[in-house]
Amino acid sequence: MRRPLLVLAAVVLGATAVSAQNVTIIKERQDHLKKMGDAVKPVGAMFKGEADFDLAKVQAALKVIQANAPQLPPLFPDDSKTGGDTEALPKIWENKADFEGRFQKLADAAKAAESTITDEESFPDAWKTVVGNCGGCHKQYRKPKS
Repeated sequence: MRRPLLVLAAVVLGATAVSAQNVTIIKERQDHLKKMGDAVKPVGAMFKGEADFDLAKVQAALKVIQANAPQLPPLFPDDSKTGGDTEALPKIWENKADFEGRFQKLADAAKAAESTITDEESFPDAWKTVVGNCGGCHKQYRKPKS
């Protein structure tokens, strides 16, 4: 009688550990995405004409994107499709190569914009290219906001 209880306890503990791992991975990827979102918000306000242009803030946001985007693909393992408050759609795992490639494309666009954006005049077109990568991914691979 004791052996089945031990086996059951091991299974329950193992399932709990996997669940905790999923939540940890989901939280980690959300933290990276939040860092990028927080960096992009004030620059988005500049883009919309709601704030004055500030090259230093633009360059800082581009560096945050470059640092965080390449770290994201490994944070979407198969065992993190659900759990936590994930907004990830199943399409991510159905189109994994496309999804992962988008992070590299985003990082590359941010790197290119870093040297392209030198003043307010050069800002709009280059910034639009960068954030276009964000929006394209959100539309395809993220649950719509309620």
